[in-house]
Amino acid sequence: MDIRNPCVVSLTWRLEDAQGELIDELKEPMEFFFGGDDLLAKVEEALLGQSVGFEASLFLEPEHAFGDYLSELVFFESADIFPDLVEEGMQFDGPPEGSVTPGMPKDIIYTVTEVYDTHVVLDGNHPLAGLALNLNLQVVGVREAEPEEIEQGSVAESIFTLAPSPDEEVPPGSTLH
Repeated sequence: MDIRNPCVVSLTWRLEDAQGELIDELKEPMEFFFGGDDLLAKVEEALLGQSVGFEASLFLEPEHAFGDYLSELVFFESADIFPDLVEEGMQFDGPPEGSVTPGMPKDIIYTVTEVYDTHVVLDGNHPLAGLALNLNLQVVGVREAEPEEIEQGSVAESIFTLAPSPDEEVPPGSTLH
């Protein structure tokens, strides 16, 4: 079966930054919905019409991967709205309860990047925003999509979902990482 919209593809890959540092390696095949929200547009472009056994090495500029790093998605919140055990790397789905900073997008995941006595730094950018990436992938399976998968446009939570720009509305139910 050739890859077409809609279908489900099973992939393995190796993801590196532009300097060749390993970011992620998927040795066991993982399924992705082709034609929905599971894969980056450039990845889908490379896969269209291909079949099992296809391999590709893609260089993805930030605008074709997780977007540019947006300083306007970095916020400073008072430390007293956070739990006592707040630490770098913690994540919040939307602004933390008690947040008072105007304009914080509600439908993105914020990562705690720094903790100070008086304030905490929250970053709403995707962790890979601003990075050029090398993706080496292989197609290990292709199958028809199930009706439920077609309806939701996904087989699972995607790691390839882009963070919105600060002024972009995010549809309810979207997954942002």
